[in-house]
Amino acid sequence: MSKKPIKKKEDPDTTGHSWDGIEEFNNPLPRWWLWTFYACIVWAIGYTIAYPAWPMINSATAGVLGYSTRAEVAQDIAAVDKSNEAINTKLASVELAAIAADPELEGYAKSAGAAVFRTWCAQCHGSGAAGVQASGYPNLLDDDWLWGGTVEDIHATISHGIRNETDDDARFSQMPAFGEMLEPEEIAQVVNFVMSLSGTPQDAAMVDAGALVYEDNCSSCHMDDGTGDRSQGAPNLTDAIWLYGGDYDKLIQTVEYSRYGVMPAWTERLSEAELRAVSTYVHGLGGGEASE
Repeated sequence: MSKKPIKKKEDPDTTGHSWDGIEEFNNPLPRWWLWTFYACIVWAIGYTIAYPAWPMINSATAGVLGYSTRAEVAQDIAAVDKSNEAINTKLASVELAAIAADPELEGYAKSAGAAVFRTWCAQCHGSGAAGVQASGYPNLLDDDWLWGGTVEDIHATISHGIRNETDDDARFSQMPAFGEMLEPEEIAQVVNFVMSLSGTPQDAAMVDAGALVYEDNCSSCHMDDGTGDRSQGAPNLTDAIWLYGGDYDKLIQTVEYSRYGVMPAWTERLSEAELRAVSTYVHGLGGGEASE
């Protein structure tokens, strides 16, 4: 049996509630706390009147001061653009190969290009530009270029894209789906031959027959020796670098169904200075080639 609390004469009144015999004194809030609370309410009401606050159907209340964080950011961006206007104009007008001869311009181009790359390109090519192998996103760090690795070639590829339907100057090539033209045995033969060009075939007995299938169906694009043709975007089959995977099953799938990777054109989204900056950045990652 719980005992009823003994109330002392100096004790204040209780709230009238009891929890397992425990009662709560009805002490008033400190005046300073109460007035601070009221002041916060008044300040909050004033804030919602002065600044954007209340959500409406299509937007929020603008506030009597007309403040906008979006406008503030736009002003900051405009200020940066204005400060870089001169060097961006220079970057957009000089020959691409001449950028490397100007240390100040090259340093700016690589720095700006890195920012462009992280914003627009890293989603596919990775933050470190190593690509996503076996998924069709090429590694930009090596010296294996489907359409050429000079800064001019890279600029053309970035500007117009690959196999897109929005730019008439897009890089374009299409590998046939040989599953509609060759028998399964012939596909197996040519895959074993291709594997022999850069490593060990799964079935060495099929290599000679595969060489004949290759000569009749593949050499016109990938060349007789398998080194490919950059003008057609036909990859080198002798270097063991595979965009969609180089094991037997992946190569069977590539030959049977073909591949058709698409890269967007960036001319409508990036300025000429930004295109040249990111071209310079990618070219300088390690696999870029000297201009001819």
